[in-house]
Amino acid sequence: MYHSSRKLIFLFTIILFCACSAKISSSSNAQTNSGLTLKVMTYNIHHANPPAKPGLIDLDAVAEVIKKENPDLVGLQEVDRFTKRSGNVDEAKVLAEKTGMNYQFFKAIDHDGGEYGVAILSKFPLQNGTKVDLPQVIKAEARVLSYATVTLPNKTQLIFANTHLDATRPDSNRVAQMKSILSTLSSKKEAVILVGDLNCEARAEPIVLLDQQYKRSCTASCAHTIPQDFPKKTIDYIALKNANWNVSGYYVIPETYASDHRPVVSVYQVK
Repeated sequence: MYHSSRKLIFLFTIILFCACSAKISSSSNAQTNSGLTLKVMTYNIHHANPPAKPGLIDLDAVAEVIKKENPDLVGLQEVDRFTKRSGNVDEAKVLAEKTGMNYQFFKAIDHDGGEYGVAILSKFPLQNGTKVDLPQVIKAEARVLSYATVTLPNKTQLIFANTHLDATRPDSNRVAQMKSILSTLSSKKEAVILVGDLNCEARAEPIVLLDQQYKRSCTASCAHTIPQDFPKKTIDYIALKNANWNVSGYYVIPETYASDHRPVVSVYQVK
């Protein structure tokens, strides 16, 4: 009986030790993995008109691309608001509803009875939404910089900025517009993520200017983003400044139906 009791006490001690060890190990892993992951997307949606179907507006297709990827922040370009061609709907609002995200729309021009511009989608509340009209050297379609303040779950604040640079040639307008963007955001002390369709490749002067202040999430052998079916150029970018966050993932989604651009995604490890 005495020996049996000793055996029971011994077994109970071993079980208790193992349980405590497991808890310590689990707690240690949680602390190690406590850094915040932030997934960012930039997507020129071609006003939700699939290139293969002229005249059709398919917001469901765009929403599905976003939902499948489940990003935290999205910069959208070529967004319609109450235009006739898009069925008089507020595309940013509809996409926000379909994806369960917050949104802000920023008008670049009046178009077709409504408005046309860029939008921001966010899982987190958006504050202090701001629009800046961008300059032109050559007369062309007006372009804007949009940005808003985002507070992450770990209380980190960042500026999320989205733009769509001029599409004319040569680079004159894009150079002027990039200089304006860099100047506008230069006073920000928070981390700044800038995304958008910059309408030029990495060797062009606007991207050279960008690289002087920001770190692009991909700088070598980056997958092409346009056209959507057989992409030949990379003109859509995600870049960061004022923060030393590692890029744990970068990719271009091989989506060929919803738009004439492929969406770009970067995953940051927020420190």
